[in-house]
Amino acid sequence: MSTPETTEIHDFIGIGLGPFNLGLACLTEPIEELNGLFLESKPDFEWHSGMFLEGAHLQTPFMSDLVTMADPTSPYSFLNYLKDKGRLYSFYIRENFYPLRTEYNDYCRWAAGRLSSIRFSTTVASVTFDETTELYAVTTEAGETFRSRRIVLGTGTPAYVPESCRDLGGDLIHNSRYLPNKAELQKKKSITLVGSGQSAAEIYYDLLAEIDVHGYRLNWVTRSPRFFPLEYTKLTLEMTSPEYVDYFHALPEKTRYRLETEQKGLFKGIDGELIDAIFDLLYQKNLNGPVPTRLLTNSALHSAAYEESTGTYTLGFRQEEQEKDFTLDTEGLILATGYRYTAPAFLEPVTDRLNRDGQGRFDVARNYAIDTTGRGVFLQNASVHTHSITSPDLGMGAYRNAYIIGAMLGYEYYPVEKTIAFQEFAA
Repeated sequence: MSTPETTEIHDFIGIGLGPFNLGLACLTEPIEELNGLFLESKPDFEWHSGMFLEGAHLQTPFMSDLVTMADPTSPYSFLNYLKDKGRLYSFYIRENFYPLRTEYNDYCRWAAGRLSSIRFSTTVASVTFDETTELYAVTTEAGETFRSRRIVLGTGTPAYVPESCRDLGGDLIHNSRYLPNKAELQKKKSITLVGSGQSAAEIYYDLLAEIDVHGYRLNWVTRSPRFFPLEYTKLTLEMTSPEYVDYFHALPEKTRYRLETEQKGLFKGIDGELIDAIFDLLYQKNLNGPVPTRLLTNSALHSAAYEESTGTYTLGFRQEEQEKDFTLDTEGLILATGYRYTAPAFLEPVTDRLNRDGQGRFDVARNYAIDTTGRGVFLQNASVHTHSITSPDLGMGAYRNAYIIGAMLGYEYYPVEKTIAFQEFAA
């Protein structure tokens, strides 16, 4: 049965509510010309809660909040959140630019709780387009239909499980579910962590810290040639700039895909201080004798089997530099294998309106549109292949939203910086 909301025509509907679409909700809230609605399947805002390890913090400063880089005066800023919570002076005295991960999540929940444009517990079933009215119809699993002139996709990137580990059986977990499963993992005789990056490093440090309490063997295996630190020098950070987006987006598709692979260390690396902390912890624990842990690099997972009678996984790896195969047996298995974007099934009815590149991925225009009109469907994140490392960067979220808002309005509401870098990227 229709509700008053379903008869209204929205200027845009945001589907999915991660930090980027939440930022869009905050930035469009004061704009009278834009009537937006945001639909989220979860009952409340939640951002990587399975990785809220004690002391874990963002890898970007607090200014990479939902709004500041577009509108420093916004009431939805992180600093205003701290003021409202009575923690502004404590944060000031702390003298650390990097918010704790739990703190950032609480900030996002605080912002979401102040907005009337968000509907939680609302799962989208399909999106269709009416050629006559030139409106999108967004239908939910509950049977409601909302009409809109535009769509902004913010469904995020689902956890990626390697093909060899799909439907494997047992109780393996992706790192996104680490904390709820930590206690059960630590009851096992052995735990193997596969993958690299910040999440893997945080989990390894956490398990290593308690290895002598529980007595498990701990393996950390990565395909990478080494445990790469996140490159965070200031001239490299200029690659998260409007000029670099312009430069990267204009490159040939083949070149962009090559750079996507080569530049992973610029946003998927490990915090340098954490790498040092892991070494120091290993050194400290080794004073009492060899620690039952192994760190293996250059080793790609190519097969996996599970024996239910023993509760043991047998993992097949290939040491890529030596071109040698080896196996590891483990009771506990954690896959820190990242996240990969997959187009939501609800887009199937409008797939002919969406642009694809030669690799079959969305061909994202400079203004973040992916539809054939260049102004109807916009994509948050999921565009490293077109917009470089700025795509997942929290600090560029407000910039992208300012750009999308300008595209929807037809004029620049929030001033969008054009040039900020000292270096030149193009000839």
